[in-house]
Amino acid sequence: MAAAGDRGGHDSYRSPLASRYASPEMCFLFSDKYKFRTWRQLWLWLAEAEQTLGLPITDEQIQEMKSNLDNIDFRMAAEEEKQLRHDVMAHVHTFAHCCPKAASIIHLGATSCYVGDNTDLIILRNAFDLLLPKLARVISRLADFAKEQADLPTLGFTHFQPAQLTTVGKRCCLWIQDLCMDLQNLKRVRDELRFRGVKGTTGTQASFLQLFEGDDQKVEQLDKMVTEKAGFKRAFIITGQTYTRKVDIEVLSVLASLGASVHKICTDIRLLANLKEMEEPFEKQQIGSSAMPYKRNPMRSERCCSLARHLMALVMDPLQTASVQWFERTLDDSANRRICLAEAFLTADTVLNTLQNISEGLVVYPKVIERRVRQELPFMATENIIMAMVKAGGNRQDCHEKIRVLSQQAAAVVKQEGGDNDLIERIQADAYFSPIHSQLDHLLDPSSFTGRASQQVQRFLEEEVCPLLKPYESVMKSPL
Repeated sequence: MAAAGDRGGHDSYRSPLASRYASPEMCFLFSDKYKFRTWRQLWLWLAEAEQTLGLPITDEQIQEMKSNLDNIDFRMAAEEEKQLRHDVMAHVHTFAHCCPKAASIIHLGATSCYVGDNTDLIILRNAFDLLLPKLARVISRLADFAKEQADLPTLGFTHFQPAQLTTVGKRCCLWIQDLCMDLQNLKRVRDELRFRGVKGTTGTQASFLQLFEGDDQKVEQLDKMVTEKAGFKRAFIITGQTYTRKVDIEVLSVLASLGASVHKICTDIRLLANLKEMEEPFEKQQIGSSAMPYKRNPMRSERCCSLARHLMALVMDPLQTASVQWFERTLDDSANRRICLAEAFLTADTVLNTLQNISEGLVVYPKVIERRVRQELPFMATENIIMAMVKAGGNRQDCHEKIRVLSQQAAAVVKQEGGDNDLIERIQADAYFSPIHSQLDHLLDPSSFTGRASQQVQRFLEEEVCPLLKPYESVMKSPL
């Protein structure tokens, strides 16, 4: 593993998630440097706690470990692993090499999962801490957009067929609501993470009970002390050799759910771009197609959809891993987890960074929206026209038949001749409807067809979104 990490440049494969997409801060969390530095920190915390509880560990040994936390000889570790075929023992030897006085007490009483699993949990927690404010920023940007567009009528679609009108802001609130659920779910899973702690080879703490000569209370204190040093409020009481791999399912499930939300949002934006009603940002020098210079492809939204599919698929890895962990543990989880945990967070990081960029530069074309509304509104207004005619003294059934005939004629013009919807012109030309000719403009006002959309936007943003974002106020104005 360490030797593979030495490969670089342009003559070896590198994951595009790290080399092309994810942020430097997320890549660093899953780097070898952060991982192995955390292993050393965990060995230090264990030694400090063991010393406090009475084991013969000197201050000089503790200080030597502290002084060498960052002094990692990766080349030596790689050579050790080649010989030992064991990554943890390779790094025990490498740490011991630069800490000769502390060599005898490094990893005392511990098993490989003490550093492996606990480091993973620290990284997962810290990775959530990077994602949460990014997701909050996306919600904040979309909330600003929804507020700005709360009153703009637009054609709604069900089955991607014309339906009742909504507003651009109300549609955006559908996106925001899904992301708010994701924010709550990510925060919940992050806060529910528990430390594996100090548990020994099969989770019984037998090695530590032996170290402390059967003192059960000291073993409990040791577990609690190391857990607190790592910044966790709770540790598992029950583990096998590893923490239950159900935790990985929970983590990747909420990330996959976020992926589904992002995919839906960006698919909507791509469809709206095709309709020329809305576009993602398009840079002045950006090229949409190498062959067609006029193209303005929604490439950011397409990238989000592409990566979101990968993010959604990754949850299958921990599901299968958890299902095949025999008894206290099998090692067939290891290689899989090295890949899926890192890729899930790097992918989530990428789609949130990209979605923030999209949400900060959405472009709306009201005239295009208005034209499409005008094309469909006459059919939607027929019920209102019938009611107005009845109020003016007309017969409901006669009016219904008149409207039916005129509507079919107008539909034929649209579908067979490729013309515009001329239903209103036909109604205006028909003397039967003369009692309401003066009301037609009012009856066809798009804002009268959007129901309570504007009020729903305002209430949703005030009552649900703003309180949810309050803990993240300090990062709301942060640029991408």
